Amino acid sequence: MRIAEIFRSIQGEGRLTGTPSVFVRTSGCNLRCWFCDTPYASWQPEGEDLSVDEIVQRVLALGGRHVVVTGGEPMLFAELIPLCDRLARLGRHITVETAGTLYLPVRCDLMSISPKLSNSTPRSGQDRTRPSGAADSATRPEYDRWTRRHERTRTAPQVVQRLIDQYEYQLKFVIDRPEDCAEMEAYLERLSGVERCRVLLMPQGRGRDELAERAEWLSAYCAQHGYVFCPRRQIEWFGLQRGT
Repeated sequence: MRIAEIFRSIQGEGRLTGTPSVFVRTSGCNLRCWFCDTPYASWQPEGEDLSVDEIVQRVLALGGRHVVVTGGEPMLFAELIPLCDRLARLGRHITVETAGTLYLPVRCDLMSISPKLSNSTPRSGQDRTRPSGAADSATRPEYDRWTRRHERTRTAPQVVQRLIDQYEYQLKFVIDRPEDCAEMEAYLERLSGVERCRVLLMPQGRGRDELAERAEWLSAYCAQHGYVFCPRRQIEWFGLQRGT
């Protein structure tokens, strides 16, 4: 299982914001969001191949009850099944963070699903000048290839439905512009049984000022429509430092 990093920090997003946790970040992703804040696990995947035993040993050495398995996209790895099983048997609370395009029958206490809207697709040429940095080192052919692949595969509502039917869940949408909210609403109409209190809307942004500007109107939208505004506290606390 290719692992970019394992570290202890504080959960900065979602229902468990503020919870001390050990993060296991898998390396590799089947999507390429232009605003990805962990390009070393997607656009330029780094890391080392570790066995389930090695991962568990490192997690235990860091202590704590809460473990977050994130990425990249952890559902790419079949080893996620025995990893989560081992951690569960050791009494750990497990959150799995996924884009909801792939399914594995894993054990977890919270399935954190982040479906990708069209605002995530890397657009040919012009978006490379936007302040993301995720795709800065991608060649133009590589970038264009991922534009097509990402748009084709970013949406899998049948997988998301299966996850929300089987797990304690939260749905996290990254919102870049006000018009994204209508697309989010249309996406939710394709699902059944979703409670609005489990739908979290996060502002897109890689810096505090950018997040604050979007938070002003997005938090008001959430209050008006019954969704949960989800600040990205880890960026506010630590910036984009790795291992935080």
